Amino acid sequence: MSLKARHLQVRLGGHPVLAGIDAAFQPGQVTAILGPNGAGKSTLLTALAGLSRPDTGEVTLDDAPIQALSPRDRARRLGFIPQTPELAWAVDVETLVGLGRIPFTGARGLGAEDEVAVGLALQACDVAGLARRDVTTLSGGERARVLLARALAGDPAWLLADEPLAGLDPGHALDACDLFRRLARDQGRGVILTLHDLSLAARMADRILVLAEGRILADGPPQDALAPAVLEAAYGVRARLVEGDSGLFVEVSGRAP
Repeated sequence: MSLKARHLQVRLGGHPVLAGIDAAFQPGQVTAILGPNGAGKSTLLTALAGLSRPDTGEVTLDDAPIQALSPRDRARRLGFIPQTPELAWAVDVETLVGLGRIPFTGARGLGAEDEVAVGLALQACDVAGLARRDVTTLSGGERARVLLARALAGDPAWLLADEPLAGLDPGHALDACDLFRRLARDQGRGVILTLHDLSLAARMADRILVLAEGRILADGPPQDALAPAVLEAAYGVRARLVEGDSGLFVEVSGRAP
């Protein structure tokens, strides 16, 4: 039940974006992928989801090449939330979340089991009260929660999300962190997220992978991956991991010389 990247290399416009990434991800864990702008976080996530093909190397899901899986089989096992999703149709929230069941229903429409899955996803993401709202009228934060619900409606073994906390207010960001932890620790799913918020990553993740210039700079639990030397090398800042009343957080004191 592992998701693995082996020797991944990706070049875009002749520029190396990923330069030999090797990483294995396990179910039951929340993994946060961190790094400065341009580090290759989104590129790695889309490759792990099988949505892009690396120049060299491969991604395997349960030891099978992910590119060899049919799109339907991949969608049944792996939910993906892009960083900048497009909502092109004026449908209500419940209908949009129901699209997460398409890998199972095809064109036949939702059955009783599918309706239950949609309802549970709406509740889990605190958007049941928006079920009849037109998705084009939602705020950015509301849309983010609805798109998470759509992914969860498919009941994927793996959830991959690119900046899923962007646009959320602090309360809903904390709720999302708690949800991701429950998905991993209580339900045994593999959760892989790209994030910019170091403190929320420290609070939520079992494992943190720090990228810099397309390479893995650190990979381990928050206490190791967010060490001062790593943060300085990745972000050029003086920072340290601190234990507070509500858990770990990263304290940034300024630019490194």
